[in-house]
Amino acid sequence: MHPTYFRNLADLGRLPWFSSFEDRVVLKDKGLGPILDVHTHIALAYVRPMQVDLDKHWDRTEHYLPSCCPVDLVPYSNRNFTKDHLRELKTDLAARSIGPTGMRRTHTIPNLMREMEELGISHSVLLPIDFPVLSHNATYALDAQDKTRGALLSFGSVHPYSHDVEGKLAEQVRRGARGVKVHPAVQMVRPDDPRAMKLYRLCADAKIPVLWHCGPVGIEPVLGRYLTQVRHYEKPIAENPHTTFILGHAGALQLEAAMELCRKYPNVYMEISSQGLAGVRTLLERGNPDKILLGSDFPFYSAALPIARVLIVTEERRELRRKIFWDNAARLLGIA
Repeated sequence: MHPTYFRNLADLGRLPWFSSFEDRVVLKDKGLGPILDVHTHIALAYVRPMQVDLDKHWDRTEHYLPSCCPVDLVPYSNRNFTKDHLRELKTDLAARSIGPTGMRRTHTIPNLMREMEELGISHSVLLPIDFPVLSHNATYALDAQDKTRGALLSFGSVHPYSHDVEGKLAEQVRRGARGVKVHPAVQMVRPDDPRAMKLYRLCADAKIPVLWHCGPVGIEPVLGRYLTQVRHYEKPIAENPHTTFILGHAGALQLEAAMELCRKYPNVYMEISSQGLAGVRTLLERGNPDKILLGSDFPFYSAALPIARVLIVTEERRELRRKIFWDNAARLLGIA
């Protein structure tokens, strides 16, 4: 039996696959790779142009779940937040999004790349989130893809209520966007909104997947909780059979409902960021292991958390590790 409760992030070094280095954790068994993380972010900016220096290296990444705090791998990841953590997180994502300060100043390209190197991650997918106006996060993410020669793979972001949705998507695809991120709670659009349905059809035409934030997480505002109910996702899935949909967070706190969609529709995949050990175990025991993708939701959490969960759950089914860490996502995104 492996431990599942840790004094801090570095304490994951008690697991056989990791070692600790200062306040960080390192994957010592690099033979477990390659690893592809399909759910990451760099700092997002709204209202004003990006104020954070995305090319700056910081000695320490300030994850929203601080590395000094206790970590329980069993429950959904956000259950590890204290009230103070949540208050700081919400301030950082909202009020500080117009400036260069806060934890988000460390959510840069070099800091993400360093964590990838330490944890054996060869590729990470950046997921920008844009509004109809006053944000250009897809541009910053695509710029990061260009700078890193493919180690960072960028999705696009086109708000369904943007002007010229078709033109914006075409330009992002021209620049190399590997898919489109849609976040109903942040963008305040139901997944089955008619304008969102048009975006999904355009994604099918462009042969790129849609990665949704899917399911309530329990810490969002009431409206966000309503918009992300899994029941709102079936209509677009059913009516867009040629669009590939990735359910980010695997439905979050509505895992069972999301699993039913994945069972019912061949164009649905499950991305497991934030799911606890219980959720990952349920997915692997009752779901289709060929449709499960690894994600971390960096910088909310270190990628060590989902990697550790997969390694623990697959101890008796080690043949599944390659699928979850690499094969499924690489096949979906067309990576050799």
